[in-house]
Amino acid sequence: MEKKATIIRKAVREDATLILEFIKGIAKYEKMENEVEATVELLEEQLFDKGRAEVIFAMEDGKEVGFALFFHNFSTFVGRAGLYLEDLYVYPEYRGRGHGKALFHELVRIAHERRCGRMEWVCLNWNKPSIDFYRSMGAVPLDEWTTYRLTEDALAKLL
Repeated sequence: MEKKATIIRKAVREDATLILEFIKGIAKYEKMENEVEATVELLEEQLFDKGRAEVIFAMEDGKEVGFALFFHNFSTFVGRAGLYLEDLYVYPEYRGRGHGKALFHELVRIAHERRCGRMEWVCLNWNKPSIDFYRSMGAVPLDEWTTYRLTEDALAKLL
């Protein structure tokens, strides 16, 4: 497979439909399509009006072929913000061309530029290709931690 130069660009409001397309793509890959509640309007509000997260795209020949969505969290132990990678996804037909690495390296650059104390994300335990990719980048799993979640319904029940 021929490796082409990857261009990275930051998403703008007009990309909300494309962002949703990538979200649906990763949801399909993760067998979680029925869990996508995001809409173009919600993405416009949350990403561009409220600035809750950011998106970058990997581009090949002027076409968006991958994306990463990230935001900042905060580590009390480190005393600084961290970069949290929510999603990194490259269309299957563009994998193996370095686009995922280019997105990852751009996130590392952003984290360093913003003086983040760490960069973190979660990965499904069955997703061996992604696990192998992240390990090849020097990431280590935090096996002693368990992620917990309260859904919107669970939050409402606690009110």
